[in-house]
Amino acid sequence: MVLPVEVVAAERIEVRAGHRLAVRRRGAGGVPLLLVHGFPCTSRIWSHNLIPLAEAGFDVVAPDLRGYGDSDFAPDDFYDFNAFNSDLTGLFDVLGWERAVVAGHDLGAMISIDLANRHPERVDRLVILDDSMPDLPDAFAAAGIPAGRPKPAVYDYQRRQGHHADELVAELDTPERRRRYIGEFYGHRLWCPPDAFDEDDLAFLTEPFGDAARLRASFADYEVLMGTRPLSAPELIDRPVQQRALVLIGADQVTVGEYAEERCALAFPEGVGPFWVKGAGHFMPWERPQLVNRSIRFFCGDLL
Repeated sequence: MVLPVEVVAAERIEVRAGHRLAVRRRGAGGVPLLLVHGFPCTSRIWSHNLIPLAEAGFDVVAPDLRGYGDSDFAPDDFYDFNAFNSDLTGLFDVLGWERAVVAGHDLGAMISIDLANRHPERVDRLVILDDSMPDLPDAFAAAGIPAGRPKPAVYDYQRRQGHHADELVAELDTPERRRRYIGEFYGHRLWCPPDAFDEDDLAFLTEPFGDAARLRASFADYEVLMGTRPLSAPELIDRPVQQRALVLIGADQVTVGEYAEERCALAFPEGVGPFWVKGAGHFMPWERPQLVNRSIRFFCGDLL
């Protein structure tokens, strides 16, 4: 896929004293819509969505999370869900948003789930663009859903990034090596179809991670996952999401867990889906942007 005709430039917005997020925005005055990226992405992953969704009537805002892209690094050294969402609710306040539709992908989907549970008055409804969902082991077991099985060959990077982040960054000792490492998630790791990204796409999407400090900051999320970095507050992903939710999952990826439909029924009691998107992998905002844009527009038609 070629790059979008127009890439929306980022502006830096102070979300609390001395701490700024880089934000891409279109459609000011429309229905508030927050787009939250994950790993190994930045707000650039939403480049095919910002303008069409603004034209549909949304006030579309895609921030770089703290430490990512052009945003400031964490002033308190926290990179957990509460810390990310403290930034995002601060962004809401600066923008004058009381509440918003929130769409999340990968880490951004889990941040969005935490945001919906932590600040339910700020989240109108959710759009989840993978199989992320609350962690409800007791409810899943009571429903007869087996526990998930680890996929060591798929998730080997989690162990390295979560337990040996500094050593890994030291190995990736040039911008080219750092960008190639990130590019592997769009390639041979099979998170998406093999032809989903061309060289221009990868050059654009991986560029922010050429900086060693940026790459290191992105690994902090996996230190949280692996329990090697402290939390600023408990994560609120241990309960079902009560807001309306739409779940889309790209079928062509190796990262999807088992029993997604059964888990979604319990995790999103007001949800629709999951709907399986054939021919798409983990990066649907870029791989299938027209479908994502239409789905969000239809799901929120009563708000527009």
